[in-house]
Amino acid sequence: MRILAALSRPSDGEATTRLCAVCAEVTHMSGAGIMLLANDQPQGSICTTDDVSELIEELQYSYGEGPCVDAHRQDQPVAEPDLAEPSTVRWPAFAPAAIAAGARAVFGFPIGAGTARFGALNLYRDRPGPLEQSQHADALLLATIAGRAIFSMQADAPPGRLGHDLEQTGNFRFVVHQASGMVAVQLGIAPDDALIRLRAHAFREARTVTDVARDVVGGRLRFDRGADPS
Repeated sequence: MRILAALSRPSDGEATTRLCAVCAEVTHMSGAGIMLLANDQPQGSICTTDDVSELIEELQYSYGEGPCVDAHRQDQPVAEPDLAEPSTVRWPAFAPAAIAAGARAVFGFPIGAGTARFGALNLYRDRPGPLEQSQHADALLLATIAGRAIFSMQADAPPGRLGHDLEQTGNFRFVVHQASGMVAVQLGIAPDDALIRLRAHAFREARTVTDVARDVVGGRLRFDRGADPS
């Protein structure tokens, strides 16, 4: 009831934006984001609460690693209470950039409905430390609520299309998909392999894949002219 009351408070923002804000508020985190994933790969974010959470989502999309990605792939919560001093180094590309952005602890919770998994909730905090048991329980419930909300927003969409509310409010980085197609043509490879090349180039240049994609689409970068030494 406490969570539902927070979600039902009047707000001028979009429903998805409110959902992310409540996720951070209820769990007492610095910020939150909700990512959609398919075939174990990030597809885009439906909401974030601040610049740091937005960058955390962007980094996971760029490098294909991080708490949301692991939570989705493993279908269980993932916690890193201290990004700067982890017990196991598992995100060599994501972690340093997330720390530089101001995140010290991150937590991922899978989102789905029934047996279907289609996303993950990311929580971050600007200081290290684990979640308390009550915070963990609230995050699990919020992930369930988020799954039902996404399922509802997608219910009336035509096959293969995003629901209107998701498409209007989310950040699905369509420029990356466009750039992947262009790189695929330039190199004569599959679009999925082209996306891997884009991510590798972004990692080498310490940039986001979205920035690299904009250069490809704008004609400033071609992968058939020595731009991709891999």
